[in-house]
Amino acid sequence: MIPAFLLIVAAVAYRIVTGLAITSGSTWLSNFAPMAAIALCGAAYFPGRYKFTVPLIALFISDIVLNLHYSAPMIDPLIGCRYLALIVVGLLGWALANRASWKTLLPASLAGSILFYVITNAFAWLSDPGYAKNFAGLVQAVTVGLPQYSATPSWMFFRNSVVSDLLFTGLFILCMHWGRTPAPTRASSALPRPI
Repeated sequence: MIPAFLLIVAAVAYRIVTGLAITSGSTWLSNFAPMAAIALCGAAYFPGRYKFTVPLIALFISDIVLNLHYSAPMIDPLIGCRYLALIVVGLLGWALANRASWKTLLPASLAGSILFYVITNAFAWLSDPGYAKNFAGLVQAVTVGLPQYSATPSWMFFRNSVVSDLLFTGLFILCMHWGRTPAPTRASSALPRPI
């Protein structure tokens, strides 16, 4: 489990660095962040009290740094929606805890990316007065977003989220299985066999 905790520390540092790099014009990094993968895999693999606390604390730490940098408030309905969406993704991982494997977690990672995207963009559509409160406004929220907030369209956020969630879920699974596979026991083959 220590490699997985180290991966989370690295993921938080990565989210902060990429969040700061976007300021310098690297918009291709927008939302290439592993937070949904951490929520999914943390709930699937970690022991009881760490299942939700570690992913949410990781998000909170990175939010503090990024919100201070961008002078954004820490208490905001959209931030609350993001935490709620991560809890929903975590519940998906929790449901798979007894069957956590490549076959279950990679499709769940894709489902988690979709859930996170739909929840947060639907909330943005409902709460932001810049969107028309009709089907066309919802389509705008999930495809291009509002141009005054970012040069990166919403669909690129989604694409980056899917790629990063799949990548980091795979890395998380590797970390959790690292060292779990027992090495072949040479001692048992060296023992004399009964006649």
